[in-house]
Amino acid sequence: MPMRQETAVDGFRLAYERIGPGPGKPAVLMLHGWPGDRTDYRALAPPVSAVADVVVPDLRGFGESDKHEADPAQQYTAAAQARSLIALIEELGLVRPVLVGYDIGSRIAQAIARDRPDLVRALVIAPPLPGIGARILQPRAQQEFWYQAFHQLQLCTELIDGQRDAVRAYLRHFWSHWSGPGYEPTSQHLDHLMSVYGRPGAFTASIAWYRAGAGSVAASLAEQVPGHKIAVPTTVLWPDYDPLFPREWSDRIGEFFAAATLTWLDGAGHFSPLEAADAYAAAITAAIALRFGVDAQCAEARGQVLTHCGGVR
Repeated sequence: MPMRQETAVDGFRLAYERIGPGPGKPAVLMLHGWPGDRTDYRALAPPVSAVADVVVPDLRGFGESDKHEADPAQQYTAAAQARSLIALIEELGLVRPVLVGYDIGSRIAQAIARDRPDLVRALVIAPPLPGIGARILQPRAQQEFWYQAFHQLQLCTELIDGQRDAVRAYLRHFWSHWSGPGYEPTSQHLDHLMSVYGRPGAFTASIAWYRAGAGSVAASLAEQVPGHKIAVPTTVLWPDYDPLFPREWSDRIGEFFAAATLTWLDGAGHFSPLEAADAYAAAITAAIALRFGVDAQCAEARGQVLTHCGGVR
């Protein structure tokens, strides 16, 4: 059973799991994506917990965390999700954790690192990343991102929310289509997803992120090159087979991050923490040990992004 955040933030309390040696060891906070929950890290959290205090929460509106009917633009944005997570970091006494994230978890990790760099040791993230811009409106991209417009419609809620068979079919599409050639969701995993997304109101709460304007389409069109880059050392793990985020969209990372290392995840699709858990574990271990510190400083000095191929160096 997960633990519960003691102090509510904006009326929301998060459910989370904490595994590993506990306080006194380096901390790692893992942030899941859509359509998932904290179990997205079931292959990654156990090996990392051998060297770190690992905390894996359900985000606001997901899993066993609170789901409230609230204005999405006020309570389900990246900034709102970050408020809950910052409070959790402080409540648990996590000292400068490594933040790990993919999908919406990546956006939220970036928001925390941008606004509270004092709280973060390093980022280990997968797409989406800033720099996509208007390319997200290209026809090929829109063939993939149709769901973000669909999620704005009341019809979406009427067709799917609380309809267990519809929830299962809808989520199965994404878990199958977005994953790499070597990965397919099991029936047990789909059963779990249906158990957390199939309850009345649960699916609607999960898409509040998109209704808040926090999805990749809205975020990419609104983005501007910042006056100050994210200074936290960052490892970007970019999958090979993610149909949402082609590799060529990695070309502007250096405009937004001061010290970034880019690693290709060969053979992996969108659900990279499950599909490439070993690569994530290696990157997190390196972040904990600050092994990438010299490389990151060199990258910053040269004004470029270091690229590793076929795994973490």
